[in-house]
Amino acid sequence: MQTHTTEQFLNTTYGKEADAIIRSCVHCGFCTATCPTYQLLGDELDSPRGRIYLIKQMLEGKTVSTKTQTHLDRCLSCLACETSCPSGVEYGRLIDIGRVIIDKQVKRSPSTRFKRYALRKILPYANRFSVLVKLAHWLKPLLPAKIKQQIPKKQVSHLWPKQNQARKMLVLQGCAQSIVTPNTNSATANILNKLGIELIAVKEAGCCGAVSHHLSAQQEALVFMRRNIDAWWPIIEQGAEAIVVTASGCGVMLKDYATLLKHDPAYAEKAKQVSSLAKDISEILTTENLTKIHFNPPTTKLAFQSPCSLQHGLQLAGVVESLLIQYGFTLTAVENSHLCCGSAGSYSILEKKLSQQLLKNKLSALQKNSAEIIVTANIGCQLHLQSQSKIPVKHWIELLDEYFSVSQSTPER
Repeated sequence: MQTHTTEQFLNTTYGKEADAIIRSCVHCGFCTATCPTYQLLGDELDSPRGRIYLIKQMLEGKTVSTKTQTHLDRCLSCLACETSCPSGVEYGRLIDIGRVIIDKQVKRSPSTRFKRYALRKILPYANRFSVLVKLAHWLKPLLPAKIKQQIPKKQVSHLWPKQNQARKMLVLQGCAQSIVTPNTNSATANILNKLGIELIAVKEAGCCGAVSHHLSAQQEALVFMRRNIDAWWPIIEQGAEAIVVTASGCGVMLKDYATLLKHDPAYAEKAKQVSSLAKDISEILTTENLTKIHFNPPTTKLAFQSPCSLQHGLQLAGVVESLLIQYGFTLTAVENSHLCCGSAGSYSILEKKLSQQLLKNKLSALQKNSAEIIVTANIGCQLHLQSQSKIPVKHWIELLDEYFSVSQSTPER
């Protein structure tokens, strides 16, 4: 695509990068077939191709407005378009840049600014988020039904196993996940411990930075990234094999550390190494010999919701499904499995109407073929699906741990 980006933008790092990405687009339209918002709204400006044009016009000095900002906000950053793009357009990076630029030109309403600020100042901080969750549970009996549905269920945290293994791996504790579904990581620690791997959680590391990054607070996001790198670095130097990620959305962010910190002389090389070490738990398990662990799968029918961050961001489509089938689980077919569930981080809060439409469609597809339980690989999707699902929703690694644990008391045949 031909561009006429103004000197004002070409003289900036963001402008140069955005211009190069736009030039790689050939306007083929393959992306429109896989874009969830275009499927719902049928508006070209709510498709990746349309948003690329909007960002192109902005870089060329055209007038932008709240309407332009709205079309960019409506993007889920699900990256389904990147999977379907034959030209390899880095759309996810472009939409992040476009949002940063337009937020400097178009002022948001006071209520929207407050929402976005509150999300940035609460969600990434585990202690603050914990207080909010406890308050929500305390007030729950007094709240309307619609709000009650959004409150995460209480989960009693299981103890981590006693570990003293030669092999070591780090784990991203995360922010919301560490408070709402702590058993995701304890289950991971239990499984890896049985495989002779010690999982290390460093208290000083926390949010991956995704919340701030996707709300256009780029410098704030970099602070989270540098803090995590500093916290992990001593253990990386001691030979940690990987940084295990159990929330695929965070996994995409960790993979981006190398790109986002490449201009920071103090952190560029460290960020590159962190990105190379970051592995989704499914990637770890595909390389380990799980026959060491006795396992009796149930007859329960599962529906796997493949998060966009897993299949499009990390390009791990089909990996978890293959593992579950290998372990003996029965998976139901899920129509349009490439489409987003509507969670998309803070999207479910900031773009409520579209988010709920996508959730309704996704749950219909997941529950269509008599599934008895839904499993997923990302905390945001898990909470979003739980809010309306008629059947239980779990992280798939928790489900595995339940049956690994049960099988330990079952004699080998």
